[in-house]
Amino acid sequence: MNNTSSGNGVLHHHDIEASPSKDNDYLDPDADPSDPFDIAHTKNAPLEALKRWRQAALVLNASRRFRYTLDLRKEEEKEQRKRMIRAHAQVIRAAFLFKLAGEKQIVAGTPVAAGDYAIGVEQLASMTRDHKLSALQQFGGVKGLSSLLRTNIEIGINGDEADLLNRRNAFGSNTYPRKKGRSFWMFLWEAWQDLTLIILIIAAAVSLGLGIKTEGLKEGWYDGGSIFFAVFLVIVVTATSDYRQSLQFQNLNEEKRNIQLEVMRGGRTVKISIYDVVVGDVVPLKIGDQVPADGILITGHSLAIDESSMTGESKIVHKDQKEPFLMAGCKVADGVGTMLVTGVGINTEWGLLMASISEDTGEETPLQVRLNGVATFIGVVGLAVAVSVLAVLLARYFTGHTEDPNGSTQFIKGRTKFDDAFNDVVKIFTIAVTIVVVAVPEGLPLAVTLTLAYSMRKMMADKALVRRLSACETMGSATTICSDKTGTLTLNEDGGNVEISGSPTEKAILSWALKLGMKFDVIRSESTILHVFPFNSEKKRGGVALKLSDSEVHIHWKGAAEIVLASCSGYLDSNGCQQSINEDKEFFKAAIDEMAANSLRCVALAYRLCEKEEIPTDEEGFSGWVLPEDNLVLLAIVGIKDPCRPGVKEAVKICIDAGVKVRMVTGDNIQTAKAIALECGILSSAEDAPEHSIIEGREFRALPENEREQVAKEIMVMGRSSPSDKLLLVQALRKGGDVVAVTGDGTNDAPALHEADIGLSMGIQGTEVAKESSDIIILDDNFASVVKVVRWGRSVYANIQKFIQFQLTVNVAALVINVVVAVSSGDVPLNSVQLLWVNLIMDTLGALALATEPPTDNLMHRSPVGRREPLITNIMWRNLLVQAVYQVTVLLVLNFAGLSILHLKDDANREHAFEVKNTLIFNAFVLCQIFNEFNARRPEEINCFKGVTKNYLFMGIVGITFILQIIIIEFLGKFTSTVRLDWQLWLVSLGIGVISWPLAMLGKLIPVPKTPVAAYFTKPFQRHR
Repeated sequence: MNNTSSGNGVLHHHDIEASPSKDNDYLDPDADPSDPFDIAHTKNAPLEALKRWRQAALVLNASRRFRYTLDLRKEEEKEQRKRMIRAHAQVIRAAFLFKLAGEKQIVAGTPVAAGDYAIGVEQLASMTRDHKLSALQQFGGVKGLSSLLRTNIEIGINGDEADLLNRRNAFGSNTYPRKKGRSFWMFLWEAWQDLTLIILIIAAAVSLGLGIKTEGLKEGWYDGGSIFFAVFLVIVVTATSDYRQSLQFQNLNEEKRNIQLEVMRGGRTVKISIYDVVVGDVVPLKIGDQVPADGILITGHSLAIDESSMTGESKIVHKDQKEPFLMAGCKVADGVGTMLVTGVGINTEWGLLMASISEDTGEETPLQVRLNGVATFIGVVGLAVAVSVLAVLLARYFTGHTEDPNGSTQFIKGRTKFDDAFNDVVKIFTIAVTIVVVAVPEGLPLAVTLTLAYSMRKMMADKALVRRLSACETMGSATTICSDKTGTLTLNEDGGNVEISGSPTEKAILSWALKLGMKFDVIRSESTILHVFPFNSEKKRGGVALKLSDSEVHIHWKGAAEIVLASCSGYLDSNGCQQSINEDKEFFKAAIDEMAANSLRCVALAYRLCEKEEIPTDEEGFSGWVLPEDNLVLLAIVGIKDPCRPGVKEAVKICIDAGVKVRMVTGDNIQTAKAIALECGILSSAEDAPEHSIIEGREFRALPENEREQVAKEIMVMGRSSPSDKLLLVQALRKGGDVVAVTGDGTNDAPALHEADIGLSMGIQGTEVAKESSDIIILDDNFASVVKVVRWGRSVYANIQKFIQFQLTVNVAALVINVVVAVSSGDVPLNSVQLLWVNLIMDTLGALALATEPPTDNLMHRSPVGRREPLITNIMWRNLLVQAVYQVTVLLVLNFAGLSILHLKDDANREHAFEVKNTLIFNAFVLCQIFNEFNARRPEEINCFKGVTKNYLFMGIVGITFILQIIIIEFLGKFTSTVRLDWQLWLVSLGIGVISWPLAMLGKLIPVPKTPVAAYFTKPFQRHR
């Protein structure tokens, strides 16, 4: 296995983009090669697989169905755009400025006089864009340039409101014009492009023309007009729902783009939004950061920049005074430094790129692909049914077997007028097309994006920002979470209230030093930093070379206690005298073990003298200087208390109860890790732990690959692990069939985050590289928030299943009723307008009501959802069939015996009697769906009303649907071909609907087999684990 990070901590671009195992991700032994919808996970899926399922799907409205899937052409277009911007940046920028000035979107950023500053925006943009070192030298280097920009490279700009406003007016703001989101009218346009709706509109137009011609304008427009109105209602409701979803995704994308970073202003380090960076700002850079704007390097140590995001070349560029230009949008691959901002917004190539492309929110999820498979299968069945109904109705009509309500034959060869016959054929054709509308569940795959949009918005309140849609649902299938210790399971507190900059470990040590009376300013004034080796998660230490006032050079190291101790040959005793460490090494090891056993994070401090001849004499020598790390003198071993976060033990228990195994993967000492694991509840007891449950990274790394997979399943705690060890663990667990979630915060964690099924980066301690490689950002770095993500992930899956159960019940009942009646009597009880209303309840309104149910505690008392478990479980089949059989039975009885039951057989007006009967069938059918929505909320629980009053959206949709049904029956009879019902028939309708509640409760007592029914009869549902 290739190591993904080099010894000096530089993370290469190809390591992030293409982890070695990705080529084998989709060689799934359980996958059915003949099933295009059998894609277990879409993260980094090959384009061929994504193209295949699209081509196989039965789609009525491609623009709507594929709106939230990956645009397969967009990535290539993006790369072409990058190359064009690199070649023609100046021309493109000028065009943007001209366009924006015309639209009055900007004032700042245009070429203006320098004003308060001795340099203009064009000079800065030209120098930085073309990397003109000669121009920088003409301005007096970085110090001269800072004077021209009225900033101080030590303390930054003043930073008051007046100063910031002046800078924005002179040099522009760090924003770029974004492509406007699609308007409501665009969604309206897309919604009506459904093939069946277009056919219905044409049929309605024909019907309208014929109706007016034969019956006159006053009465003849109802049939065609009612279909027009019903189609219009479907389009408006669909477009409104889709538009609301798009707004939610826009808001989430804005959150993703709003990076927080530190700048120096007025001598203080302050955290600001990337949009608030201005020209003249002094920005500290460290490994993993994104360069927020164009700029010039002020100082740097081992600073290496990954410029692949702009140049397309996966090459790490080392920055120094000979190569000081920094481009916005690039990542810090290694080292530390500070930069002076010289260009912001569209005065940078990154800004031009962002302004010219729209962020692609499209990304299919595994559930979406599977639902497209289900929708295709149901659609094919529905299409076959519709064609059969069309054939039967036409055959019966033209053979004289179709009668009107008065018993008269509708078509008699040679006697029936052409216009009448044509009008009847149009009505038959319209019914068949409407059956297709109801049968093809176009909204089923879109229900995934609806529930994901809802869940993502709610997850923000639970401190989780979803970057990749599929992660939200995949989290519901997670079987194991590999969690960091520091800051995630523990608090990672700095140990003091004094304002100190640095990592939490550094803050804790410096706070302690303050209490001991150390004078920072004095010590700093007596030394000069020559070179810095930033802390490296591979070597577990960091170093610095200092030149003291007496010209002596000291190399200081800080890092993992036992690792630094191993490099020490002496130590300073309490009198400050150097002693040999050989005899006392075991004493120091025992001290480290004792501290670690008490949950203390152990850090050792050591130094050594450096001979003058070993010190480089020029900048080039310094850039390649490897600080000596042997023969160190131990100064101190520090134990830092990093207590468990409140609520972590409970969160770990919830995971264990939910069948999710929590593993701790930490760079800390194995004893410290073990102690914290016991505190958190990851380990119940260290003594009873299996052989490989507690292991060091180097031990795991040394195992043969086949043995590593077996050992990985047993691991509960991995101490002294490197990022490459974490990657190996993730790969081994995934090969063993686990669905793996992994947390990470460092740049070198990027390969593991990328490789895992769900990568979780930390919002506070995480670097930008880690965040970009992750799928979800945990905003408060808290493990309890990770558990909430699992809960929401399971909720997504559960909500989709509720919607499927509800929708298929309507599908089965509506199709069976219309087919049976069509074959037997040549007519259908549910006409086109009624079916369109049922489709609206079933599709858009049903999805809104059921796909936005909040998660329940019951979700965390069951095992994770297997990737290949059937979408339609045996429990769902049972519930579905109980309701469908009941509805079909009752409504067929009403259809064939309704006139007798309702005492309408002797009604003088036979046509009115038929209208009353059919209106009752329609009303009862709709009320059955309204009541069945409650049953669908809790497929496995007897009490389907639990928590219903807290779901205001559900109650609102049910209430609105019921009110609209009353309006349709009582006031819109001309449009829907219904008549008003008296209160007795309303009670009958309500009674038929209400019976579905006790029936559902009794149905849930029927036992179901463990083997999925789907395994026996249809391939699209074969989803074995």
